[in-house]
Amino acid sequence: MHERKIPLNLNCGLDLIGEVLYGKWKIRLLWFINEGHLRPSELQRKIPDASRRVLNIQLKELEEHGLVSKKIYAQVPPKVEYYLTDFGKTLIPVISALGNWGDEHQDRLRKVILKQ
Repeated sequence: MHERKIPLNLNCGLDLIGEVLYGKWKIRLLWFINEGHLRPSELQRKIPDASRRVLNIQLKELEEHGLVSKKIYAQVPPKVEYYLTDFGKTLIPVISALGNWGDEHQDRLRKVILKQ
């Protein structure tokens, strides 16, 4: 198992949400699952820059945090689908607000990001 180099600091809500949503693709995964892209292959197509391995790790972490649930169908070949839990659905308005903020300030954000 992974050993942390820096101890957890969970003193406020921002620390907690950072711990749960830390990961490059987690917010996108939650958004796309909410839009109805439930199968790992569909999520891979929506996020082609992410490797399947990384997506699987981040989906597992979202599942461990109770934001998504996984349903495995007993068939050949196996079929897996992910769903937002009721707890996970509470994040959608927050993600939507962040996306709207990004849209409103995209020119400024692009300039700042592309400077690096």
